[in-house]
Amino acid sequence: MMQQTDLSIALLSESDGPAGAEKMLLHLAEALRERGYAVCPVVPGNGCGWLPAEFRRRAFTPELFVMRRPVDWRCLLGLVHTLRRRRVEVVHSHDFTMAVYGAAVAGILRRPHVITMHGGRYFAGRWSRRVALRYAAGRAAAAVAVSAALQADLATQLRLPRAAIRVLHNGIRPSVGSPDGVRRELGIGAEEPLIVAIGNLYPVKGHLVLLQALHALAEDPAFARCHVAIAGRGEEEAALRAYAAAHGLAEYVHLLGYRADVPDLLAAADVFALPSRSEGVPLALLEAMFAGKGIAASAVGGVPEVVTSEREALLVPSEDPPALAAALGRLIGDPALRRRLGDTARQRAEQAFTVDTMVDGYMRVYASAVGSE
Repeated sequence: MMQQTDLSIALLSESDGPAGAEKMLLHLAEALRERGYAVCPVVPGNGCGWLPAEFRRRAFTPELFVMRRPVDWRCLLGLVHTLRRRRVEVVHSHDFTMAVYGAAVAGILRRPHVITMHGGRYFAGRWSRRVALRYAAGRAAAAVAVSAALQADLATQLRLPRAAIRVLHNGIRPSVGSPDGVRRELGIGAEEPLIVAIGNLYPVKGHLVLLQALHALAEDPAFARCHVAIAGRGEEEAALRAYAAAHGLAEYVHLLGYRADVPDLLAAADVFALPSRSEGVPLALLEAMFAGKGIAASAVGGVPEVVTSEREALLVPSEDPPALAAALGRLIGDPALRRRLGDTARQRAEQAFTVDTMVDGYMRVYASAVGSE
């Protein structure tokens, strides 16, 4: 563990909902504070309000901004005023919009700028966004990707040397949950298999593929009473419910919305599923690893950097319901396999994906950024 410091760090987030990047910010902020940093969270003031509320619950004082349009000069000047008032020494921006705004703010204030990218799908399709992010990354003291796969993608999209982008994997602080309340709430017996997925209900998360895999599993009498519970909210809820109803799965598909009790959900699960079409390093995967779950996951993005197939998880191609169904069936039908993979996954997480490991990396980035000014 690196030594403490008294630097003042601004953490800028472009969104405030309960998703992986936002939860990573909370972990990072708490760990930095414990090491002596002054942390200034800067988050949207016109969103759902989850992230600022979580910061306040942890005794931080978040600063709020309102962005009314993609190029909002009033918002930019407000950010400059806020960070000057808070005497911020390092500006640390997360994802595309804040990377661009953070570059401008840091330039005006003459402060070092650090960018962390958690994903790349949402900017890659527009040349103007690629140009803006290339400009921001070129001016930054450090640009960070949460996986080597994302590093390679960013280097290609932005036409930057791969070495110009560092890799720092996410890390978490695990919590131990209790299974009893979840199964009782959902009406699932102890003998009925439960597959849990965690992620907002967006197409990129691949939840429809998971339900298609469940439908394939249900054709085997051995898996006829297998349940799927998905924790998350989003635009695909109606489509997922319609699919479940149309294929006779409504009794076995549980769309839970946002849940704060993820450790309990994982404790109740027999298997964790990650059917995503694209990922960086998903925090839900790390949570499942620390929980020692049998994992079936799409081999996309940074997932193969985190787990190796047949060692810590079963990896399958994305958007392949039969392959996912086969992996889930193996895990459900073989408790010894679940235990072996789960134990190895927990060991891997404890070695490589703790908050302390992540924060040590960012402390080195901050020290280098300040030293380069």
